[in-house]
Amino acid sequence: MNKKKSKSNQSNTIALNKKVRHEFHLQDKIEAGIELQGWEVKGIRAGKVNLTDSYVFIQNGEAYLHGCKITPLNQASSHVVCNPDRNKKLLLHRRELDRLIGARERQGYSIVATAMYWSQCWVKVEIYLAKGKDAHDKRDTVKDRDWARQKERMMKVKA
Repeated sequence: MNKKKSKSNQSNTIALNKKVRHEFHLQDKIEAGIELQGWEVKGIRAGKVNLTDSYVFIQNGEAYLHGCKITPLNQASSHVVCNPDRNKKLLLHRRELDRLIGARERQGYSIVATAMYWSQCWVKVEIYLAKGKDAHDKRDTVKDRDWARQKERMMKVKA
């Protein structure tokens, strides 16, 4: 008998930060592992993650994710003191860290987190080097998105 593994229809995405695309011009994408405690993994599996307003800072040659809130489960963390706002260490190669440090210090980039997802059994964070948008850039983005929507509506009416 040949049994095939059936993939479920569930997405691997845990949390998204949609606000980032409105606030920044995203440049280089980097996938980073994240150092978690046991109660945090249980909270992530329950879907209690908020990635909004999270960013990456570099301290002592290591990258940390700040602003990612993981709410602990009541039944899972009775004997552990949980800090939902704890800075989480990102696991990156030295080359990637050096590139992030250089871009941040020399070229004025910000490092922002856009998504958290499962990669097999590990939790990964998608981070980007980003430049902040000006107010007129944000208005242009909104205008372009609205125009694309109107074009879709007009095409539906004609068809």
